Amino acid sequence: MTSKKSNASSTGQPAYHRIVVKAGTGVLAGGTGGLDLAVMTRLADQMARLRQEGREVLLVTSGAVAAGRQALGQPKGRPDVPFRQMLAAVGQSRLMHTYEELFGRHQVLVAQALLTRADISDRRGYLNVRDVLLGLLETGVIPIINENDVVTSEELGDEVFGDNDTLSALVANLVDADLLVMLGDTAGLYTADPSLHPEAQLIPRVDRIDQAIRDLAKEEERHSWSRGGIAAKLEAARLATSWGVAVVVAGGRDPDVLVDVAAGKERGTFFPPGASKMESRRRWLLSGLSARGEIQVDDGAAVALRSQHRSLLPAGVVEARGDFDRQDVVLIVDRQGQKIACGVANYSAKDVAAIKGLRSDRIQEALGHQYGDEVVHRNNLAVL
Repeated sequence: MTSKKSNASSTGQPAYHRIVVKAGTGVLAGGTGGLDLAVMTRLADQMARLRQEGREVLLVTSGAVAAGRQALGQPKGRPDVPFRQMLAAVGQSRLMHTYEELFGRHQVLVAQALLTRADISDRRGYLNVRDVLLGLLETGVIPIINENDVVTSEELGDEVFGDNDTLSALVANLVDADLLVMLGDTAGLYTADPSLHPEAQLIPRVDRIDQAIRDLAKEEERHSWSRGGIAAKLEAARLATSWGVAVVVAGGRDPDVLVDVAAGKERGTFFPPGASKMESRRRWLLSGLSARGEIQVDDGAAVALRSQHRSLLPAGVVEARGDFDRQDVVLIVDRQGQKIACGVANYSAKDVAAIKGLRSDRIQEALGHQYGDEVVHRNNLAVL
């Protein structure tokens, strides 16, 4: 549990390219009830530096409620959800404006994405959010993501969403991130609550989140202005690592923490991925999910799928069967009806029927829209 090991690649080169950074209220407000501009400046400087190094960065941020409280002169707050939603409504634009100014100093563009649970749990919403975030990354923009506190009560009310911790894990999975860095007001996971036990020791590495690790979070004291905690971070780390994403929990006020972690240096507590992203996706595809349909392919496509780990292109499709929709799991069979693979379809059964046998450059002409050149991309394919 406590063995020390560098997070760097075996070649000594920086190990991570696509990084999700989660900054919680405990970091951004620091107990003051308002935003700490000095901390936000240091974090923006580091993320801009990572982008200049050629890495892709997404920021999942808290702080809208704190910004609203600060703007309204630290009003004596009611404990009810509508009051906190009001603070979020006031603070969200101010929070985003602050980020725009801080990143603008480095000529880095940012974009806002406000999400709710439903946006990601719904299949179509999941796909749309993914397309937007990946599109922003391709254009060099840093997406800044927050739960939409104004319209959701899960985080602000009794059912705590985890101060965006769980959201950050979902986003990391959504965009196939290499690393999730959750920044808090402590330097990582300790053997006991360091605010109560000065002798507590930092745990540099956790290979498995078992009950013994979860028990370490039980004594933690939560601040009234911070909705997350180490328990929420452990659950988010469990989710992310199970999806093949490495996780670091570290102190957000530590100098150069993001730069160091991105370079594979040991900071905070490191949670190695439980499987490669491909292994995780394969397990998900083969986990018993009911296929909604079937795609029959010709002999050439069958060979390409079985032996060459290629994507399924419309040119190789013979027939689409069933009433599957875009992003449904489908079986892929050869001309003899033998199962070759299962995967996630980029197009509905109706669309596949319309583009079967065509070259990929004719998809737009045939459908009037296009969701990629592949009927099933190889990254979303598990050969049986």
